[in-house]
Amino acid sequence: MKRRFQIVAVALAFGFALSGCGNDSGQSSGSASAGTTKSTESTKGSNMNMQEAAERSDGMLDDVLKAIDPEVQWAHGPTTTGSCDVTRRRTVMTIVSAERRQSFLDQVEKFWRESDYRIKAKNKDEEFPAIYAQTKAGFGISVSFRGGGQAFFEADSPCVKESKVADSASKPNGPAYEGVYPLPRPNVRSDYWSAGAS
Repeated sequence: MKRRFQIVAVALAFGFALSGCGNDSGQSSGSASAGTTKSTESTKGSNMNMQEAAERSDGMLDDVLKAIDPEVQWAHGPTTTGSCDVTRRRTVMTIVSAERRQSFLDQVEKFWRESDYRIKAKNKDEEFPAIYAQTKAGFGISVSFRGGGQAFFEADSPCVKESKVADSASKPNGPAYEGVYPLPRPNVRSDYWSAGAS
């Protein structure tokens, strides 16, 4: 009887210890992390909130857009929030011809690999290709081509502390299109990126 009591006591203690390992803030999914799941691994123990996560996402998007050579013009897409995550978006306004899409994607993938992002998935569709990556901190980031051959970037956060989220402080390198949604199709020509486009 005494031994059975000891086993029950140990089992209960072990069960209580494990119950503290769960994620009580919930899980959420975002389009930038297609093929990935939200993770709080690297934000657990930190006090990052949704505003700070949005700012980190902005930095990730700023960095990859600066890495594209020659430069492309972009505008902000809508910011969306879930119960504990935030997604920032950028829309490329430069016309990227079908002939240049792979070169565009190659530059993006190279930059993400050099930044130590993990490439989670690739869509090799000729018309609508995409790349999905993830940082060690659990942020998802993607680039995808959609209707009209327009490129879109999205960065979404792992689950963080709930907070208000302000508009991005990053300034577009072309018209801001404030209050315009959906944004127009790409309308900026580039000698390089638009080569072969009608």
